[in-house]
Amino acid sequence: MIPVVTPEQMRSIDAAAPEPLDVLIDRAGAAVARAALRLLGGAYGRSVAVIAGPGNNGADGRVAAARLRERGVAVRVYEAAACPSEIGPCDLVIDAAFGTGFRGVWEAPATGDAKVLAVDVPTGLDASTGVAAPGTLRADVTVTFAAVKPGHVLGDGPDLVGELEVADIGLDVGEPTITIVDRTDVLDWVPRRPRTAHKWRDALRVVAGSPGMTGAAHLVAGAALRTGAGMVTLSSPGIDASAPIEAVDRRVPATDWADAVLADLHRFHALVIGPGLGREEHTVPSIVRSVFESVVPVVVDGDGLFALSWNDEGTPAFLREREVPTVLTPHDGEFGLLTGSRPGPDRIAAAERLVDTCGCVVLLKGPTTVVSAPGAPTRLVTNGDQRLATAGTGDVLAGIIGALLAKGVRPAEAAAAGAWIHAEAANRAGDIGLVAGDVVGAIPGVFRQ
Repeated sequence: MIPVVTPEQMRSIDAAAPEPLDVLIDRAGAAVARAALRLLGGAYGRSVAVIAGPGNNGADGRVAAARLRERGVAVRVYEAAACPSEIGPCDLVIDAAFGTGFRGVWEAPATGDAKVLAVDVPTGLDASTGVAAPGTLRADVTVTFAAVKPGHVLGDGPDLVGELEVADIGLDVGEPTITIVDRTDVLDWVPRRPRTAHKWRDALRVVAGSPGMTGAAHLVAGAALRTGAGMVTLSSPGIDASAPIEAVDRRVPATDWADAVLADLHRFHALVIGPGLGREEHTVPSIVRSVFESVVPVVVDGDGLFALSWNDEGTPAFLREREVPTVLTPHDGEFGLLTGSRPGPDRIAAAERLVDTCGCVVLLKGPTTVVSAPGAPTRLVTNGDQRLATAGTGDVLAGIIGALLAKGVRPAEAAAAGAWIHAEAANRAGDIGLVAGDVVGAIPGVFRQ
């Protein structure tokens, strides 16, 4: 678990610290100086320019400047308000102009070929949302304190912070309400299959695919099998499903198929519904009824989310009435269908608002995926990248999460672990030319690792 704190939470943490402010600033400045020396490769013959603002961020920079001078580095300090438009030749620029609370406009100077080290956040980057003002300096390294901030991993943040270092300056972040998922979390959440397991122990029901969209069904089922579902039974309404040979193809009618799906759903441990089902008017009531009356946890993806948006309230608030968990997996457009508007810059707040409305687990897809759930920390999955921006990878994710639910993983953790496994599989599968099927094939390697 990697804790993440918002700027507002950080201010409260600072205020509750038992040490005086000048002690904390001294520790922070020392951490910045150490990072600068590592980036410079030593002190001998090196020159550094420090841009220092009026607040604590600037104070951290001034302490770092003093520490570097003690080591023999040639240091110039520029006041942020009177900084020239161009920094003269130097090896490193330390951006300590403004910290996490900055909301104004600041024109960063040209830094030439010098490397840039940012203190807490690159000035101009919103520490809550990751939205960057024009001209924000791109850092080679960012040193932040106590915990990661949301803006480091959301929006423009990953393109601007460079290598992120979290310095321990003795602050207690308590029990974080936001965390970044890492390998140890997934190891803790996903159980090993017991020796006495049988195929029905973690069986998964899938309703996906339609004429012209059979690939979605194939990807969901394949991903679920590769994630360890003992049995996958797949239905594509009105047609024979395009299923992996290991899956069971069960025919259901082209319309009014909810009864057929619900009849023996109690034999399964989870249901995935929606990918590639289409948006025909006759499909919507069968999806809604299957979700609402399901006696097992449900993952709703793709066209299933479209169907849930067709209700009198405009949002799927009726899902609160379900007695078993529901996981919604929207991308920005599907989020807009469910709520009436796209997420906006504060993706964490957006996901949490939808959770408050529907009482479900919400996995908001993006370069950094946000997983929010009732009564659980909001989890951020940061190991994915542009390789997953290709058709069908969302179907793969739905299958992974469905299999984890069928294995008994709690819904919030199934969604977060599923997103992490999904991203890690893409990382292992290749780079240019990666397709969704490659991600499916790489899933067992993630578990072996």
